[in-house]
Amino acid sequence: MTDVNNKELLLRVDNMVKYFPIKAGVFKRTVAHVKAVDDISFHIFNGETLGMVGESGCGKTTAGMTLLRLYDATSGSAFLRMPEGERSEPQKAEGACEDVDIFRLKGRALRNLRKDVQMIFQDPYSSLNPRMRVKNIIAEGIKTHNIASGSEVNDRVADLMRKVGLSVDHMYRFPHEFSGGQRQRIGIARALAVEPKLIVCDEAVSALDVSIQAQVINLLNDIQEDLGLTYLFIAHDLAVVKHISDRIAVMYLGKIVEMTDKHSLFDHPMHPYTKALISAIPIPDPTHDKNRVILEGDVPSPINPPSGCRFHTRCPVAKEICSTDDPVFEEKKSGHFVACHFAE
Repeated sequence: MTDVNNKELLLRVDNMVKYFPIKAGVFKRTVAHVKAVDDISFHIFNGETLGMVGESGCGKTTAGMTLLRLYDATSGSAFLRMPEGERSEPQKAEGACEDVDIFRLKGRALRNLRKDVQMIFQDPYSSLNPRMRVKNIIAEGIKTHNIASGSEVNDRVADLMRKVGLSVDHMYRFPHEFSGGQRQRIGIARALAVEPKLIVCDEAVSALDVSIQAQVINLLNDIQEDLGLTYLFIAHDLAVVKHISDRIAVMYLGKIVEMTDKHSLFDHPMHPYTKALISAIPIPDPTHDKNRVILEGDVPSPINPPSGCRFHTRCPVAKEICSTDDPVFEEKKSGHFVACHFAE
């Protein structure tokens, strides 16, 4: 599969579901589920950045963690495109002739997947082992996947540190000796160490100062251009996502409600929730007259989400059908997917 720009498909996620059981009683029986991710589908082309945005608790981080098999999916599939020559025998046995279903992999095949799909975590401090020196943090994946050995490991670590803008002289320091922005650069170097195809950036800049955010985003863009990487960029800041993404998926309460390229999303949003998010972006112009969309009420509980459209309890244009019929996530315009009965 290719898009209009002849990019090849790298990842296809079909009907991903992730429920967390709620247990109660002496025997710890399951009495309910937290429906963190509830039947979402999307695809990412090779070399592009798909932004995933939404309010806190909408399920975007859970989607990224499930994709990396840090959580096991409740159901669904995620196919990663891999050249035949790069796949191990267990992967060939598990996947189709061209694609590998990430959710079906086990044992050595799952371990091999870690080389192809990496993650940059939100907190640049807690995601690094405080007892390990930077050199060992970055080199761990290189040694685990037998990418290099001996003196080559040090050479690779030094090259990676230079690539992310860190001094090679600092490779023997511990994480607490660095600033937040420097620690995030260490996390980026660690992700790059195993030469992945896809990197999931989970709120990779949200914990950083604004000036440092810009530096890290520009670094990610430069690395993507140099190495041909593919990103799933998870964030709640639409302005940041607009800057780095090619396409954007908007999530609400475990569902994707709109997905298209960034220009179409910001110029012609079709879902009421997307319009509300865009209207909340600050504009540094006191003379600008902005039509702010104020959403009433709180986000419903993912344990017992509303029937029909999950957004209807806060939607300014909701009608009776919205409370009974779940809208189909479908292509309203070329490349513009929306789940809304009254998409404009």
